[in-house]
Amino acid sequence: MLDFRDNLTPVNRAADDLRRGLPVVVAGADGKGLALLPLELANGPALDAFEAVAGTGFLMVTGQRAEVLKVGHKGWPVVRLKRPGWMESADLAALADPTLDLASPLKGPFTRIDHPDTDTDRAALKLLKWARLLPAALAAEIDDAATVAAREGWLVANADAVLAVDLSQASALRIVARALVPLAGAEKTELVSFRPLSGGIEHIAIVVGDPSRHSPVLARLHSECFTGDLLGSLKCDCGEQLRGAIKAIGEAGGGVVLYLAQEGRGIGLISKLKAYSLQDQGYDTVDANTRLGFDVDERVFAPAAKMLKSLGFSTVRLMTNNPEKVAALGRFGIEVTERVQHAFPPNPHNVGYLATKKSRTGHML
Repeated sequence: MLDFRDNLTPVNRAADDLRRGLPVVVAGADGKGLALLPLELANGPALDAFEAVAGTGFLMVTGQRAEVLKVGHKGWPVVRLKRPGWMESADLAALADPTLDLASPLKGPFTRIDHPDTDTDRAALKLLKWARLLPAALAAEIDDAATVAAREGWLVANADAVLAVDLSQASALRIVARALVPLAGAEKTELVSFRPLSGGIEHIAIVVGDPSRHSPVLARLHSECFTGDLLGSLKCDCGEQLRGAIKAIGEAGGGVVLYLAQEGRGIGLISKLKAYSLQDQGYDTVDANTRLGFDVDERVFAPAAKMLKSLGFSTVRLMTNNPEKVAALGRFGIEVTERVQHAFPPNPHNVGYLATKKSRTGHML
């Protein structure tokens, strides 16, 4: 039986080509497949190469993005749309990226292709998310996926392999480095880095003091926020939560902060900045994410549970206002014995953000 690395290697390579704006093929079990090109990068030679092989193709978006485009999606997670004849490369990019059409939003009309999503369709958009791209593609069905890919020099990712891969790679996390790093508010601190065997992005455990492994540890799961944690952005409360957690844990005598590589609720930094652009137009954080074609929250907390277990912790007192974190740790085998309130006063720039967290995502603020 193939292990996860046998599945992940071609998936990673295909994702890398997508990020370069190159076509790839997602192949089904029957030998047929989809030629795939990210809509936000569908321009120039890549678009010419795609169309020379696959013709004008059709459009693939998530159900969330279809709803924004006023297309009924029947609850399908992936929706196929006919490609209108007037759509050129700039229009294709704008269909994927709503920040490109703010002055003159794309209104369509767009016509749905009645084709309930297949494993190949779902794998295609999952691959785009893995590549940290917007989940929208120019696609075309091809009968002999392997032959076409070999002839054109396009990489192939098997749909079954893409769907089988746990993109969080939680089970494959391993400790690769650790060092003592005194922090403001917690001088006795060790940083422990976790890397998946595939060589993907690292998560960091910030272990303050020498917390007991025999009683619930005071802990926080903190998703990285470049703008808030490093730059001190006032649009969110992330920086305050991170520094406040380290200080509180230091004062309590020890505990752990897990710094998780899940920027922008899991959509990545670039997509988060696009979401910020939409927020400037009046959309809240929930609607901004879904307008981009993402789920409200794309994060997965299996890596956090794996990290805690690797550090010897099985029960936690969790510093959070997010009930989903409590539930997620429980699903992955970590008992949360207490939810510890962890909130800070709003400022004029994040008051709406915090209100949205309370009213639309169930945060206990």
